[in-house]
Amino acid sequence: MNSSRPAGILILVAAGALAACGQDKAAEKVAPLEITQGTSCSLDGMLLADYPGPKAQIFYAGQTEPEFFCDTVEMFHVYLKPEQVRAVRGIFVQDMGKADWDEPRDHWIDATAAYYVHGSKRRGSMGPTLASFASEGDASKFAAQYGGKVYRFAEVTPDMVVLDGGALHDSNM
Repeated sequence: MNSSRPAGILILVAAGALAACGQDKAAEKVAPLEITQGTSCSLDGMLLADYPGPKAQIFYAGQTEPEFFCDTVEMFHVYLKPEQVRAVRGIFVQDMGKADWDEPRDHWIDATAAYYVHGSKRRGSMGPTLASFASEGDASKFAAQYGGKVYRFAEVTPDMVVLDGGALHDSNM
């Protein structure tokens, strides 16, 4: 009997540790923050409220405030080709099926569950952008109207989010 007692205690300790891990994960959940007139892009300092197109934000472990991006291309560029690997607690984009393209506010969605249109005629703050949508239907409708192809988060590749400021795609330059 005594030999089973330490095993039972070990099982209880392990179960408690697993439960605590689950609580820590729940406590780590983050909610997107709204853009204000003073919210600036973490890469270039541009004021997000001054530019059209979908915005993004990433919450990293150990930070209470997100890093904001004035364009989904910037967010994907940083996420897919990070200079340093950091644990991501949350990543959000705007649902352009609901947000006003010219003055996007609110309507934040989980970026990993979103649909993206790459290659459309619509421009964001940095030129060509990936329009983000909560529903595949809205993304398909947008692509039919403005061109482009619908992708899921995991299908976006680094070559789709090159930070050239749109210069390589601008026929007027």
